[in-house]
Amino acid sequence: MKLEVLLKGDHQTTQNQIIAKLRDLINLKNLEPGDKLPSERMLSEKFEVSRSNIREAIQLLEFYGLLKSKPQSGTFVADIGQVAMNGMIDDILALGDPDFRALVETRILFELKTVRLAAQRRSEADLESIKNALEAYKEKVLNCENAVQEDLLFHLAIAKASGNSTMNTFMLMITPKIITDFEKYHVCDKGQAQKGITEHQEIFEAIQKQDTQLAKEKMKIHFGALYQYCYNTKE
Repeated sequence: MKLEVLLKGDHQTTQNQIIAKLRDLINLKNLEPGDKLPSERMLSEKFEVSRSNIREAIQLLEFYGLLKSKPQSGTFVADIGQVAMNGMIDDILALGDPDFRALVETRILFELKTVRLAAQRRSEADLESIKNALEAYKEKVLNCENAVQEDLLFHLAIAKASGNSTMNTFMLMITPKIITDFEKYHVCDKGQAQKGITEHQEIFEAIQKQDTQLAKEKMKIHFGALYQYCYNTKE
């Protein structure tokens, strides 16, 4: 999994522009529920953006129930009228940028749930993905390199292991903002990152044992410093 596209400063602006263009395309072609959208490649060329950007915008609209993606078939307009769709997209585009504290609270609530589900449902392939992300994080930290991306990839692997596609999609949606704010507020200093190795390892072992309660407790400990940082630091 790569996050390069998520690190662009104008990410939100680009995503909103794509969503607005998708709305205009649906209106222009008078697409109805069940009609198929052009492929990601065609949309990428038409809007002059990367396919990753197109995919993110589609995932967001799918999250809100406006589009439906079918494996091997493509993306289709959901069962919703054009007037309602336009109104909902306008609301999506008007959503305010969440502040750092609100984002942290939301992330903690979701991850305490996803880690329990991951411990309960994880497959051997999921364990391998989580372990690989953990090893990548360790390597960066021990080399005194910035490990923010690797930290988030570890948590995204857990979200995927939860087996809940909505939670997984939501984590993918808020990841860009998390990365931006982690770097802005310098949350991950060397001391915290070193401590993070132990915490990540303990979370992984709890998931491996399929101990749902322990996994939740270890995740809560892991978020303790971040939560305190948010409420003890004035912007």
